[in-house]
Amino acid sequence: MKLLDRYIFSELLKVFLISAAAVTLVLYLDKFLLIADMLVRWGVGIVDLFLLILYLAPAYLAVTIPMSVLVATVVVFNHFSATNEWTAMKVGKWSFLRLLAPGIAFSCMSWVLSSAIIFIALPWGNQSYKDLIHDLIHNRTRIEIEPRVFNREFSNLILYVKQREKDSHFKGIFISNMGKPEAPQIISAEEGFLQKSADASKIHFQLKKGTIHEVNRSAGNYQTVNFDGYDLIMDIPAPVRMTTKPFVADRELSPGELVERIEQYERQGLKTSGPAVELSKKFSIPFACLVFALLGIPLGIQSGGAGKTGGLAICLGIILAYYFCLISSQDLGKLGAINPYLSVWIPNIAVLLPAIFMAYKMQKESSVRILGKKIKH
Repeated sequence: MKLLDRYIFSELLKVFLISAAAVTLVLYLDKFLLIADMLVRWGVGIVDLFLLILYLAPAYLAVTIPMSVLVATVVVFNHFSATNEWTAMKVGKWSFLRLLAPGIAFSCMSWVLSSAIIFIALPWGNQSYKDLIHDLIHNRTRIEIEPRVFNREFSNLILYVKQREKDSHFKGIFISNMGKPEAPQIISAEEGFLQKSADASKIHFQLKKGTIHEVNRSAGNYQTVNFDGYDLIMDIPAPVRMTTKPFVADRELSPGELVERIEQYERQGLKTSGPAVELSKKFSIPFACLVFALLGIPLGIQSGGAGKTGGLAICLGIILAYYFCLISSQDLGKLGAINPYLSVWIPNIAVLLPAIFMAYKMQKESSVRILGKKIKH
């Protein structure tokens, strides 16, 4: 690779890494409240939180890598044009097609990286995330019940305890149970012990020496029952109540597993458009890296007069239009309105056609209007 090729490639890589890191961080903000809640209230350790963040990364990178390819190519070649480096390259007998070489090499690297993430890292990350959540629920997550506070986080229950002896041992217990609206209960007990059940969404509260007051509104009866021992089953409050779902979503499967699911649905006479769309999308999204690079290089050069702000605005507009088109077309594909395999390729085609046109114009050094200005190279 020549010196100039290495220079262009390194500039593209630098902007790409910065952009990917920034956009991924923005996407993580969606999980920030959940992560903070798990850290502060549910006793999840720093190591486990780091693993959760790591396992979520492939899902975010699958989206941010194509975005960052477009940002990198537009910003870098916009800079070349604005600082007359592109003019110097032309004086040095570099044609536009020759200039494409390091850009295409960079886009191919991004395509391989994106494919590896979607084919391998994404299913691994999703499954590891589920396994870790399951482990936290069953083995390590603690349920916080504060003494002398009305705890309202349990479904249909208001719980009050006077004293906490240990993590699972309480004294002076008062419970308002509205699980059956037609027969609400008031339960008091001298002490109780929390114990997790085999069902990850339930816990047992073993109460000792207490009384149950129940009003049957339909019959108009009131009764009191004294007990030496009573086992109250309670739902674990969200967000702790997170379990591995028996049905794995289509987007969490590898291409081979999606093919198997499609064949299984066909044998059962079920609709296959959902997994078919996801299977095709695993190839169309990495391909967007190549399309965005082919568009971004001429777009960056021809928008040099608009400056960096104008270049970034163009990137934002294209990204929003692309993903809006992707979401719309994939929904139509899942509904069966259009071919599910072709549906997610519509945005790539919509970007590829103007990219080829602009590349042709650049090679012929014809004028193109960008941001209302007629520019000739």
